[in-house]
Amino acid sequence: MDEAKQKEILERLNKANKNTLGETLEITYTDVSENHLSATMPVNSRVHQPYGILHGGASCVLAETLGSCLSLINVDITKSVPVGTNINSNHLRAKREGIVTGTAT
Repeated sequence: MDEAKQKEILERLNKANKNTLGETLEITYTDVSENHLSATMPVNSRVHQPYGILHGGASCVLAETLGSCLSLINVDITKSVPVGTNINSNHLRAKREGIVTGTAT
């Protein structure tokens, strides 16, 4: 995929975030190819659970969003629309602030 196509897809995905949970959580798509899609999400009080660390549900939202959007890039949406049906996650360590990056392949 050439740079112009990558830029077009990233712009389209970031624009499509408007008025969605992705916008609420400030998910920003940052890199794309035929085989992967990456995005970032800030870790702040919006995505904290009561103990002041990143809520596992927010991590799942990032993962679900990436998986669905990567599928969307590779599917003819006039025939079908990809959505998640199952998600399982493992959290490796707590994060209180900064940025998390997710990548779907």
